[in-house]
Amino acid sequence: MDEPVPDEHTDADALVTWANPPALVADAARRLTRLRWVQTLSAGPDVALAAGFADDVVISSGRSLHDDTVAEHTLMLILASVRRLPEALAAQREHRWAGEMAAAQAAPDTDAHWTLSGARVVLWGFGSIAERLAPLLAGLGAQVTGVAGSAGTRAGFDVVGPDGLGDLLPTTDVLVSLLPAVPSTRHALDAGVLAKLPAHARFVNAGRGATVDEAALVDALRAGRLAGAALDVMETEPLPPDSPLWDCPNLVLTPHVAGGRPRGAARFLASQVTAWVRDGALGLRNVVRAGSGGSSTTTGS
Repeated sequence: MDEPVPDEHTDADALVTWANPPALVADAARRLTRLRWVQTLSAGPDVALAAGFADDVVISSGRSLHDDTVAEHTLMLILASVRRLPEALAAQREHRWAGEMAAAQAAPDTDAHWTLSGARVVLWGFGSIAERLAPLLAGLGAQVTGVAGSAGTRAGFDVVGPDGLGDLLPTTDVLVSLLPAVPSTRHALDAGVLAKLPAHARFVNAGRGATVDEAALVDALRAGRLAGAALDVMETEPLPPDSPLWDCPNLVLTPHVAGGRPRGAARFLASQVTAWVRDGALGLRNVVRAGSGGSSTTTGS
């Protein structure tokens, strides 16, 4: 996946991508001039959408292939932040018994902030990953509300539209971003959103790094206006050694490993290729850009 498409395959009709560097996907967009369909195995198709494929190329995502692992990892990040795992690990490295953690958890004014039981959790970007994560949170006693493109009820949970986020923030204990990286979500978490959260709140991002104004997040954490955060994705990856995120207080970082491997990819691809051959773009799942192509009778690699 770190090598360009060989010259003998530049006549392909379809291309499957998985964790390929953006420069190589852009190279494929320039060289594979006969392409009619791009299937990503990542849940977020942002690299393919930004690669410069011709307007008539259909692009579909790997939505649902990472639901289980991303939901599990996100739950881990939430619990690591709420249960103060960074403080415990720091004390461990010092060979120090952190008795202050027990005292803080038992304090009358903070005990409710050490648990998901009764916590108000907002899932910002309520797609298939959120539908997998929400019941796990609810099982631990959290009150879960979603935010999506339109209001309603999904998987048994209340979901508000984008305009409803502002009303939720002042009473939110944990804000979880599962947003995709599209122009409308760039730096969606900014200083304005952070200012509406209570100081005891925590933020977790398992969506895309471009959706967070990292400078504003660092400022809020350093100033104590936000109790903690956990990020699996960053705006620049790998994270540069001089990034202030490394040494930011009350911040958990993992190296974009929530997804890791698409589960059921072979079965999913077989279904997609069969649908493409039979019905063209109309038969595909997870289409994020319809293009202007018609039906397909052949496929490439």
